[in-house]
Amino acid sequence: MNKLLFSLLLLGAPLCTWAQSGSVTPEMLTKFRKHSSSKADKAIQNALIVNGIDLLATRPNTAEVNDTYFSNEAPSKGVTDQAASGRCWLFTGLNVMRAHVIKQQALKSFEFSQSFNSFYDQLEKANLFLQSIIDKADKPMSDKTVEWLFKNPISDGGTFTGVQDIVTKYGAVPAEVMPESYNANNTSRMASLISLKLREYGLTLRKAYAAGERGKKLAARKEEMLSVIYRILTSCLGEPPTEFTYAVKSADGRPMKEEKYTPLSFYQRFVGWDLENNYVLLMNDPTRPYHKTYAIDLDRHTYDGHNWTYLNLPIEEIKQMAIASIKDSVRMYMSCDVGKFMDSKRGLLDVRNYDYVSLMGTTFNMNKKQRIQTYASMSSHAMTLMAVEIDERGKVKKWMVENSWGATSGHQGHLIMTDEWFDEYMFRLVADRKYVPAKIREILKQKPIRLPAWDPMFLQDE
Repeated sequence: MNKLLFSLLLLGAPLCTWAQSGSVTPEMLTKFRKHSSSKADKAIQNALIVNGIDLLATRPNTAEVNDTYFSNEAPSKGVTDQAASGRCWLFTGLNVMRAHVIKQQALKSFEFSQSFNSFYDQLEKANLFLQSIIDKADKPMSDKTVEWLFKNPISDGGTFTGVQDIVTKYGAVPAEVMPESYNANNTSRMASLISLKLREYGLTLRKAYAAGERGKKLAARKEEMLSVIYRILTSCLGEPPTEFTYAVKSADGRPMKEEKYTPLSFYQRFVGWDLENNYVLLMNDPTRPYHKTYAIDLDRHTYDGHNWTYLNLPIEEIKQMAIASIKDSVRMYMSCDVGKFMDSKRGLLDVRNYDYVSLMGTTFNMNKKQRIQTYASMSSHAMTLMAVEIDERGKVKKWMVENSWGATSGHQGHLIMTDEWFDEYMFRLVADRKYVPAKIREILKQKPIRLPAWDPMFLQDE
């Protein structure tokens, strides 16, 4: 027993008075009870015991927020469903391309196989983890990068850089060529088993390094490990095709000429975009200086790929590029903190959806910068930005995205966000360079400021 505590007991001192400064005391609790004993507090307490917070905080509908008309829209045909997976980044990237294919080929509908690209994304991320473990094998387990790697061996979340690197390296295929499997739609168990195996392999590689293995020996070990990951992925997702025969269907459903493709030749034939050089990755991060570029270490999908590298801009400058793209009927990859003030039934994102202040009797005053600094807000979900409403005075009123939660979610598979919500919770936008002003393109020539893997902006879209 602690000597001081033993002495206090011998002296007959009550234990409740022996408390460190800063503890919750009985006196505090008495004051708290008095402050929360009004009739209004009791009424709210009774209501919250049997109802959800959002239900009681919901504000009445208004005509403005129920208006689903948009003056400028880049439409597509059909809404996809990522099901119980974190692949929103991939669905969003492929949906942007899908809209292009449907328009250019005059198709009734079309969808890429997300499962095909998911397979290689997971294999590449496994390799990124294992090779990074080898690269840091001389560091102790307490090294912050090593610690971060073991905490985050793999996930199915990601960013647009994953779309760039995976599609550029492996191509793309139609959904019919590699359909979604159960485990493609429900990734949690597969991901947990792969993560467990990778952590085991990470320790094995570090042990081999400590025993003197280097170079080719470690590379051979890693290749053998990757073969096991490949086998797990084929068991769960199926074997990705290396070539296939396919005929696109016209707007009236008639198959066109059947041809043989590889995944890369199919992508080049029907999309052909230079994903690496034609797109600018924009961020609105008020915690850092604007008009500078940043790159986050290890925030990539492939070992030989690109870190998430973005140009940080004020929200108003990002909006102008988004508007220019939508007016030209070109949809964009966009990500945001989707869970904040979301009315999922109406498909509406609006900071006025819920009156938490009146319900809880307190204020919530952090701004966007402060929420990022305290990890209260982050980029959590990617969607396809496709519409903007601008009134006769030129003022932006609201935006609309195509989501990947199925056609029955939100507003017919879409989410509508007020401009005020967009300001507060939109983080990332990927724009075609032709919509980016020349003076902003010049900033991209800067050498990016390198940020660590544990930076708040690493967080991947799911």
